[in-house]
Amino acid sequence: MRFFLPPHAWSSDPALVGEEAKHCAQVLRSSRGDIVEVFDGAGRRARATILSVAKSRVTLGLDVCPPAPVLTPRITLFQAISKGKTMDLIVQKAVELGVAVIQPVLTRHTVVRLEPGEAQRKAEKWQRVALEACKQCGQDTLPEVRIPMSLPEALSIGSPASIRVLASLATGARPLRELLRGHAPTCIDVLVGPEGDFSADETAAALAVGFLAATLGSIVLRAETAAIFALGAMRYEFGDA
Repeated sequence: MRFFLPPHAWSSDPALVGEEAKHCAQVLRSSRGDIVEVFDGAGRRARATILSVAKSRVTLGLDVCPPAPVLTPRITLFQAISKGKTMDLIVQKAVELGVAVIQPVLTRHTVVRLEPGEAQRKAEKWQRVALEACKQCGQDTLPEVRIPMSLPEALSIGSPASIRVLASLATGARPLRELLRGHAPTCIDVLVGPEGDFSADETAAALAVGFLAATLGSIVLRAETAAIFALGAMRYEFGDA
């Protein structure tokens, strides 16, 4: 079983607290002497021996392991917010595919509309989804889930990415494999739209800041499928799969 131990807790007296302690002590009924694995979300993991168990605190003895290799390229997913549990699924699968940052985006065709103050709560919810995905899939680096913003705001953010890919249904979009082949990028931005794709104005705005329109094939994909397809293709092309 894996638990999240934030970087500040890797001290002379490391311990699980809060929900992590509750899950360990009360749900799993772990006891003194049990062996678990902890990670800090920044690439570090350790084999840990449980030293004591209380409802709100589980103290640990750590045997730190060598850090896992950093996944390259560093991928930022700009994702139009999908309705219901679909966005949760996208976040979960993006974590499994090793993204570094998830930026939720509101577009013209996005069905979801956020009330004032709701953006922060949504970001916190999706950050928890990302954490659970890390725990389950063995990913030691916890992606940052940013506060939702409008597409113009997202496009105004400067980026070090050497490739910026726009998943697009627009005429003239090039096959994704053509855009990826022959490159060795350190950073990639991926922009995936809502059901119904981006508007013509939104597509033009993305192209104006350096995104390249990529088709994901002749079949029109749902938003979640498009995100998973694009990220999987990038990991296949540039990773160790």
